[in-house]
Amino acid sequence: MTALKEFQRLEAEAVWRATPTDQRKDVIVSLGDASLTILDLRENVLAHWSVAAVVRANKGQRPAIYHPDGDPGETLEFGEDGAQMIDAIETIRAAIERSRAKPGKLRLWITGTIAAAIVAGILFWLPDALLRHTVKVVPAVKRVEIGNALLARVTRISGQPCMTRDAREPLSRLASRVLGPAQRGSLVVLPGGVVQTAHLPGGRILLNRSLIEDPEDPEVPAGYILTERLRSQSQDPLEKMLIQTGLWSSLRLLTTGEMSTDDLDRYSEHLLAQPAAPLPVETMLSAFAAAELRSTPYAYSVDITGESTLPLIEADPMSGRSPRPVLSDANWLRLQGICGA
Repeated sequence: MTALKEFQRLEAEAVWRATPTDQRKDVIVSLGDASLTILDLRENVLAHWSVAAVVRANKGQRPAIYHPDGDPGETLEFGEDGAQMIDAIETIRAAIERSRAKPGKLRLWITGTIAAAIVAGILFWLPDALLRHTVKVVPAVKRVEIGNALLARVTRISGQPCMTRDAREPLSRLASRVLGPAQRGSLVVLPGGVVQTAHLPGGRILLNRSLIEDPEDPEVPAGYILTERLRSQSQDPLEKMLIQTGLWSSLRLLTTGEMSTDDLDRYSEHLLAQPAAPLPVETMLSAFAAAELRSTPYAYSVDITGESTLPLIEADPMSGRSPRPVLSDANWLRLQGICGA
């Protein structure tokens, strides 16, 4: 690199010392093509310094002292009368420094990019990964416990679950007939709160009392129970809950095994307010067929005109067949009195 044009052929007096043990000498310093030439008073060349490798030992002070980079023992000292030379050296050094690559800035950009990627991962990847991991590791017994805790909060709004001595066995039979023998205790009939049906982590299905008391045929509540089980199978109930309650809820459950009372209260209110999610007709018809239930009674209960549920009526898998009874007439009458007078 050449020296800046305004400083070419610049000379100044200075004091030079080759090593710390040598005597200081008065010299003439000439600024040339990106270098300093040090001459004695007879103009004999004593040394050449590259301006790019010159370091100032006492920045901002006078007299200014310079030395080659890596060799502080060899020094060049300019007094007040060398102010123009000092300015010239500093200007050229600054220009050279600006032209050099800035590894520190590059590292800063790289570090910033990596940090941004990590933050983005935390914001967008971590919540979903934490949620999926939590849902995967929470055992069945804890799910039942959470479901029981939610039911306790739901009943503060709906009232205590309905149950009479005569209705206990018919309700168990209804659950066993629709959901299987292992689910005999999974149905809960509520006097209010839930509009029609809802489901909880742990397997419980909630029914409004009107689904038991109003229909003439037990196939109607059977259809509601079956479709609510399909909803619980379409998305893990615990996952659905944790999505609603948020990241910290997942983290708390994963680390402590507990849900906060605030999260339980908020989700119980959300559970009772949300409308029933629609299901694909094909999925529903397959489930009715597997359970040996007619879909027509359920379809007319949902829409008395049958217009919006026509596919369930026309494609009833039990049409023209005699499916297994849901309940005997005696058990159905006992079940309809589950909430008493």
